[in-house]
Amino acid sequence: MTNEHVSASCRCGKVKLLIVGAPILRSICYCTSCQEAGRRYQAASGVDPVLAEDGGTDYVLYRKDRVRCVQGGNLLEERRLKPESPTRRMFARCCNTAMFLDFTKGHWLTVYRGRLPSDMPPATMRMMTGERPSGVTLPDDLANYPSFSGKFMLKLLGAWMAMGFRRPAVDGVP
Repeated sequence: MTNEHVSASCRCGKVKLLIVGAPILRSICYCTSCQEAGRRYQAASGVDPVLAEDGGTDYVLYRKDRVRCVQGGNLLEERRLKPESPTRRMFARCCNTAMFLDFTKGHWLTVYRGRLPSDMPPATMRMMTGERPSGVTLPDDLANYPSFSGKFMLKLLGAWMAMGFRRPAVDGVP
């Protein structure tokens, strides 16, 4: 673990996350769920984009035990594609900002890239490219995986092992 501290905040600054340590990884996801959630979010006026023109959503994954909401947790609102979905996307109500995705059965938190400082390392892979919008041709500048890659799964497993196979809640997040 590095002693790196990173802040993630909503557009108006009322909601702030503090993240300690290096990310698990940064990737761009093309799954149909991320595309649908992105379309729903971007249908509102005045929001920042979460979907790229090619249909991908840029994320940075962190261990849940390294993230805490230090301000405005009461302003976070969850949105799910279906009521029974284990995936909740968290938004700051104050300025309708997409903050992060929480797979509630998992040990990691997936922060929307736009919430983090501009000097983040670049993405290392594209995942779920088999579900990208029709007609989209992706460059070969990154590894393009049609589903979840073995590398992705190994990084998640390694992080979970380092956490003692715990699935903590994120401090300060309802």
